[in-house]
This record gives sequence, structure tokens and C-alpha cells, in this order.
Amino acid sequence: MKRAIIIDDEPLARTIAHEYLLQHSDIELVAQCGDGFEGVKAIQQHKPDIIFLDIQMPKISGFEMLELIEDKPAIIFTTAFDEYAIKAFEANAIDYLLKPYSQDRFNSALDKWRAGANKPEERVEKLLNTTQLYVEETNRIVIKNGSDIRIVPTQDIHYIEAYDDYVKIFTKETYYLKKKTMNYYESVLNANDFFRTHRSFIVNLKELTRIEPMEKNSYVAVLRSGKKVPVSRTSYSQLKEKLGI
Repeated sequence: MKRAIIIDDEPLARTIAHEYLLQHSDIELVAQCGDGFEGVKAIQQHKPDIIFLDIQMPKISGFEMLELIEDKPAIIFTTAFDEYAIKAFEANAIDYLLKPYSQDRFNSALDKWRAGANKPEERVEKLLNTTQLYVEETNRIVIKNGSDIRIVPTQDIHYIEAYDDYVKIFTKETYYLKKKTMNYYESVLNANDFFRTHRSFIVNLKELTRIEPMEKNSYVAVLRSGKKVPVSRTSYSQLKEKLGI
């Protein structure tokens, strides 16, 4: 018997998905969740084979919720997203149900899953690295810190540093690890507020106080905290132009 979880903030949407699921005797519904926080806990507890996941939810979005899960199950999205986002799902071979959807369309999505069309870890990681789907991270970043979930406003970020397959996101008080690339954050963060000074560093321009020379053709950006961040030769001229100096 396969295990399923429905995660959607709309009670009617959960009811419809549950009713459609009753037609499939090989799948047991082990939990229904009204938001992403509940979803994370339910997935950790029940280890489902598949989840039916809404995208636009209060507190954290469906995408942000997926970021917090280590062992990702197969996912069928239930979404009202527009066409450009749906094309991204198709490109990564993750199925979706565009609301309102029929029993036949629901059955078709499950057939695709049973046929092995979804490889959860690989497909979901590709989806989560699709920058245009992550409008939320222009304003905030959701981070799992041990058993805690933190929502960090981007305005609170001082700088970001590359760290192997992760990045370190530094705030005034501490730093957080996030499994993303520097290229990703260079693309998704507001270019008016953040600048990549070096292949391993992105700084919040509001935290920048001055630029100092180091060695020949070498510079550092000095932040309000006193932290010195390297500035590459290529980035130096671009940074001066951006700052109007």
C-alpha cells in the first residue's frame, strides 16, 4: 500500500483530492495539511510515497516547503499557477493538476507516477533551481536550522559566501547554511540591493561602507560590521560604476 499526503490551504481542494483518491485502493491517505509547516512535519512523520502539493499557501509556499525536506517524495502539484510556470513543470517531468481538475486528469497524473515518470530527488532539485519560479526569494529566504524553520528577510542579509555545495547566508547575529549556488542567488536577489563582488561572495550594498585597496590590483569591500569581503578585478570596475564613483 502506497502512502499519500495532501497539502493545500483550501479545505474544498483537500476534500476534492481526497474524494478522487478514494477511487485508488492501492493508495492510503495518511495525512491532510493546511499549510507548509504542517506539511513538513507530516512528511517527516509518515514518509509518504507521494504528496499532492499546492503552491500558493500562507506562511510558506509549496516550493519553500520542498526546500526544507531532505528525502523528497514524488510530487503532484495542485496549482492555479499561470502557463509559463506550468511549462517549467513539464520541462522537469513533474506532473501538475491545474485547478479545477477532473477525476480523469487526477487519474492520469497518478498513472504517470505509477509508470515511473517521476524521479523525486532529481526532478524536484531541477525544479527548485528554476529561478523564475522563486519570486519569493526576492524578499525572503526560508531556512531549516536544525529542527527550527527560519524566514529571513533579504534586507537582513549582510553577505553570502560560497561553501562547497552550500552557501553561508550571514545576518547581523549569525549565519545559515542553504543548499543553493552563488549563481542562483546572483540571479534571484534584487540587483539594486545585492552585488557579486567575487566568485565566492555576494554583498548587500546597503551594508557597504567603503572599498579599500589591498595588494596590487586587489580590493576589499568593507561592511558596516567591519567584515572585509574580497572584490575581484572584474567586479571592481562594475561596482564603481554601480555606485557612481
